[in-house]
Amino acid sequence: MKTLTVKREGTSTEFSYEIVWDGSYERLAGCVENLKLPAKKACIVTDSTVSELYLEEVKNVLSPLFETVTAFVFPAGEASKNLDTVKDLYTHLIENHFERKDILFALGGGVVGDLTGYAAATYLRGIDFIQLPTTLLAQVDSSVGGKTGVDFDQYKNMVGAFHHPRLVYMNMATLKSLNGEQFACGMGEVLKTGLIRDEKFYIWTINHMSEIEERIEPVLTKMIQKCCDIKRQVVENDPTEQGERAVLNLGHTIGHAIEKLKNFELLHGQCVALGTVAAAYISYKRSYLSDEEFYEIRDMNVGFYLPITVDGLKSEDILAATKSDKKMEQGTIKFILLESVGHAVVDRTVTDEEMLEAINSINGDLIDEE
Repeated sequence: MKTLTVKREGTSTEFSYEIVWDGSYERLAGCVENLKLPAKKACIVTDSTVSELYLEEVKNVLSPLFETVTAFVFPAGEASKNLDTVKDLYTHLIENHFERKDILFALGGGVVGDLTGYAAATYLRGIDFIQLPTTLLAQVDSSVGGKTGVDFDQYKNMVGAFHHPRLVYMNMATLKSLNGEQFACGMGEVLKTGLIRDEKFYIWTINHMSEIEERIEPVLTKMIQKCCDIKRQVVENDPTEQGERAVLNLGHTIGHAIEKLKNFELLHGQCVALGTVAAAYISYKRSYLSDEEFYEIRDMNVGFYLPITVDGLKSEDILAATKSDKKMEQGTIKFILLESVGHAVVDRTVTDEEMLEAINSINGDLIDEE
């Protein structure tokens, strides 16, 4: 069992919690006991896919620790990440008499974690929750950092709150149950993490492509730990995204626009990968990146089974959708560019013309016409 502490003290946004990596759920009970929680009731929030795999196991592990352990299961997929599902969860908690000292467990991927975290942040003005991420994307990114939220009328993460978990417990064995598409989505966030802050890690990821694709556990654990450590450093410095934390959004402005316009038919990690290629294109056109660096960033998507083009959308519609992104500030998009591999910056000068050219570079329909 390996651990990493995420901690910020001496400010109005104090938090401290452990990230734990293990090969099963056997030591979850001990980790929860160590928190000395006052909770008498626990609710495991999960989706219809994960519930079939791990719900009973986790419930059996947690049952000796609480007077009551309930489960709230919702249909798997981004389409459930909305206020209607949160409302149903509130109803479940109210009907089962959950109080402010009780706790939620988010068992699943990014949708489960984001939705559970938001419900925890808002139910009775805030109750505790614990992250039990089961996907690569959730383990390397969304379960760490305290960002919670849901979509609103297909606008991505438009309703949310900052609310840190009490514990993040990662059972590495859950990665074995992921299909290839879900695993590839997580790699979109892994590549992004190296690109924004650590060139050596980015190169390491490329050099270990075969072991990663074979899901060799020690290699995956090292990769996930590094991603979490990079995110930890950023989050501790800027917990509420007033400055530096925005670099974690590399690829997300255009990626979220594509995700919305495709009605969430493409998974989040796939859209982030497309957005990262577009952001790298602008960086390349501004001479921040060399030809070789840009094409390597693009081609690594292919190597990890991620898309480099999107079909069925008009570039102008994608551009228009970026204007509804939550990262807008005083009418200007905080766009994330790469000044170099391993060093991302927030840029407020990216023009519509630059974005449109970048979107055209990933528009499969336009490329096919050439």
